[in-house]
Amino acid sequence: MTRVFMFPGQGAQHLGMGKDLFDRFPEKTAQADDVLGYSIRELCLDDPEGRLAHTEFTQPAVYVVNSLAYAAALTEEIAPDVAIGHSLGEYNALAAAGVFGFADGLRLVTARARAMAAITDGGMSAVSGMDEAVIRLLLRRAGLESVEVANLNTADQTIIAGPLAKLTAAATLLRGSGARSVRELNVSGPFHTRHMTPAAAAFAPVLRATALAAPAFPVLANRTARPYTADSLIELMRDQIDHPVLWQRTVEQLDGHGTEFKEIGVGTVLTRLLRAIRSSAHGAAGAARPTSLHIATAPRSTAATAATADKDRA
Repeated sequence: MTRVFMFPGQGAQHLGMGKDLFDRFPEKTAQADDVLGYSIRELCLDDPEGRLAHTEFTQPAVYVVNSLAYAAALTEEIAPDVAIGHSLGEYNALAAAGVFGFADGLRLVTARARAMAAITDGGMSAVSGMDEAVIRLLLRRAGLESVEVANLNTADQTIIAGPLAKLTAAATLLRGSGARSVRELNVSGPFHTRHMTPAAAAFAPVLRATALAAPAFPVLANRTARPYTADSLIELMRDQIDHPVLWQRTVEQLDGHGTEFKEIGVGTVLTRLLRAIRSSAHGAAGAARPTSLHIATAPRSTAATAATADKDRA
């Protein structure tokens, strides 16, 4: 059996997230406060200043809660063979694989969030019931090339992103052309499009200044739906910001006979996407198929788990 851990990203946040985790992991919570310069518990549970919906606060908050949830999973002696994460969640997947420790990961996420938050006048919408190729064609024909496909989540759900006025026009166009729904997402920028290229450029020096280790187990990149290598870490982490998230392809690469997925962290959005991807695949093929990737599934030793935990404490 191949055990895959999935970590959600921005958009999954909600007031009260992590309420059962902060007291359980006081050292990590205090470490997060030191890195951030504010109380992560207060932000997630009370949000007195209304900052949780803002990218520069949302991303660190989701990363921390996902990290605490992963620590909780490890106390139950559950460890993955593979990890994946949706957008921001990919940083939790990389941390789980020992690419960086908890605090360094939080510093990266904070820098990433600041760079992305600097790109204003943009948003994202979820389009349901319309093929991605049709969406691209309609946008191009309407002269709405500034609205781009940002996330390929399932066969039935594609995320588009772009400037707010153009995004509104695109929503009207797609609804009128047969889309079942077009729903605005709770994010503040046109993420994973070329509009974010300045953010990717601003973030690159931070990546280059951070010590990154080779993943201890496979982590599939949003950018390629293939495993990270030690040599591709900086390039793929940078490019993730201004390129689409290939989520459906990532899941399909791993899903098959004997694959077990477990969502770790905030909410259940990835579990719902998994069900939709599997439903579409089974409807087309009639049965589960072998995985497309060869993943080594040697037992995860206690020593390996301890090494990851030690790195997080560094």
